[in-house]
Amino acid sequence: MNSNREKIIVRTSIISIILNIVLVGFKALVGIFANSIAIVSDAINNLSDVISSIIAIAGTKFAAKEPDKNHPYGHGRIEYMAFFVISAIIIYAGITAFIESLKKIIKPEDVNYNHFTFIIIIMGIVIKFLLGIYVKKKGREVNSDTLVASGADALNDGIVSILVLISGVIYIIFHINFEAYVGILVSIIILKTGIEMIKDSINDILGSRIESSLANDIKNEIMLIDKVNGVFDLLLNNYGPDRYYGSVHVELPDTMNVDEVDYISREITDRIMNKFGIIIHTVGVYSINTKNSEIIEIRKDISDIVFSYDGIIQMHGFYINEKEKSIRFDIIIDYKVEDKEELYKIICDKVKNKYPDYKIDVVLDFDVSD
Repeated sequence: MNSNREKIIVRTSIISIILNIVLVGFKALVGIFANSIAIVSDAINNLSDVISSIIAIAGTKFAAKEPDKNHPYGHGRIEYMAFFVISAIIIYAGITAFIESLKKIIKPEDVNYNHFTFIIIIMGIVIKFLLGIYVKKKGREVNSDTLVASGADALNDGIVSILVLISGVIYIIFHINFEAYVGILVSIIILKTGIEMIKDSINDILGSRIESSLANDIKNEIMLIDKVNGVFDLLLNNYGPDRYYGSVHVELPDTMNVDEVDYISREITDRIMNKFGIIIHTVGVYSINTKNSEIIEIRKDISDIVFSYDGIIQMHGFYINEKEKSIRFDIIIDYKVEDKEELYKIICDKVKNKYPDYKIDVVLDFDVSD
């Protein structure tokens, strides 16, 4: 992990911790003395931000550890685990605030606002919005989901504090107590944020599809290499932010020798590492028939058969071994197709019936990237 990235995350998190501790202290005291469940809920929300930032620092520190024998891909995924824990804490804070607010609705109590109360709330709004913008910006700079989420959470906190301020103004002017209801609304906002964050963290832990723009950029870069006719099966595994390992298949002419293939394989790994910082540890090769023009017609004919069915995304890796009388190719079927195995069998049978003199080998490939 880049040491500068780690420093930025830690420094930003420390700033967030200090400011949130100040806000928690003032809001908790003001909320207790004013008997305001809305302000207390807001303080609880800020306290969850403190805990989140501490976990973010710990997660970043652990994730920065160098790879070892038991963890050859590094410790980057600890950041995802930290993000998951932060999400769970936010959800817990939301549930706690909801329960306390509900108690106040069932058994309402008077509140005691004063000028100092409003000063603290307004101060909290300003700090939260400035902090949210700053943290989110830094998170995007270093590609940290944890910081981006913390920044978004701080902006949400600012909105929450505005609601608390509005309820206080209404109480002072009209003597209508919306405190507990605002507390409920605050808790729902907290819960919504936590649930969205936990979904994102689960996706990161399970492994999600790489962005189309990244996949296309990598494939386009590989296509710039001489004699590469196609790029397929780009598979990237994420072992932490900016830590990708993967593999790819390329189509090359069947006239190439091993030396030429080796050169292209090394060229691919070097280019992708230098431009994207991604380690391609395996480059598979699909051979393309170039010596027999009749094969081009057969390929077109089989392609027409395959794409006559709905749900086919791609056909690649087509090769005919004339000596063994075999035809090999891969197909990718859309995940939306309910019975992929049945469609695969239908296509295989159709091709076999069309070319009974050939051994047909069709691979049902996975749709792993665009």
